[in-house]
Parts: sequence; C-alpha cells; structure tokens
Amino acid sequence: MAINLAEAVKLKSILTKKIQELTSSVHQVSHTIIEKGEQPVKPEYTLEMIEAELKEIRKDSRKLDSLIYRANIDNTILFKDEVMPIVEAIELAIQLRAEAAFCKQLGMTEKESYYHSSGETILYNVALFDPMHYRNQSNELEKEAHRLSNLINAKNYQVEIEFDDSKYF
Repeated sequence: MAINLAEAVKLKSILTKKIQELTSSVHQVSHTIIEKGEQPVKPEYTLEMIEAELKEIRKDSRKLDSLIYRANIDNTILFKDEVMPIVEAIELAIQLRAEAAFCKQLGMTEKESYYHSSGETILYNVALFDPMHYRNQSNELEKEAHRLSNLINAKNYQVEIEFDDSKYF
C-alpha cells in the first residue's frame, strides 16, 4: 500500500504523539493504591498490552522515518534553475527564513538615533548600512522561502512511499 509523502509526514507526527500518550498511560496502569492486605485490581488495558502496542508503533515509526528520509534524498525540486533533493530544499527554506528574520531585524533599526549625552557631548548611534535595503531584502527572502515551501509541499503530494497506514486511519 502506498501513501504520499505529505501523508507520511503527518502520520509520523501522529505516531510520535501516540507514543507519548502510551508512555504516559504506562504510568497510569503500572501502579495503584490499595489498603494494606488487599489485592490490587488489574486494569483491563494492561501494562503488557501497552508495551506490545508501543513496540509495534515504534517499529512503524522507525520504518516510516526511513522511508521519509529516503524519499527526501531520492526526489528533487527545481528552484531558481537549481535541482536539489527535497532534504536540501527543506534546509534552504529554513536558512532563507532565518536570513529573512536577520534582515528584518537590521531593517527595523533607525539610520540615526540619539544615544547618550554627557555634559556638552551628545552622541548618536549611526547605522553604517541602509536599513531600507534590509527591509526590502527581508521581504524578498520571505517570498523566496514561501515559494520554495510551496514547491516542497507540492512535491510531497506527488511522491509516494510504500507504507500500510491502515492501522492508523
């Protein structure tokens, strides 16, 4: 059975959450409070059942991870006349967003601002760059990151991997 890469990424998130929930439920079923001399009542959903389910989900999660990684390496995206694996495109999108945030920060500074006054001396903080240039660059980088993310998302719906998700949906 095949699912597309977008579904696989979503399923990976679901499996991670399910593992966290089951791990939490271990604490709920592994102990009980009783009066001295009384026999504890075992819950219907036992620790052994949770452990078995956790083992199966963890195995599926590892397999899914491997398939996602392989698909992200083997499939490519064309961006700005450059062909790159999806994994590289994802990293580039992250870098573009980080650079956009950096440029936005520089773009928010004033060209010149009052800094300090002591006696007759008045000091100013003067930017040695054009803040407007960085504001504009930030906008362009955000647009590029958005375009690249759209390409990645579109590719994620085209690429299929062999994984049976019927246990989870």
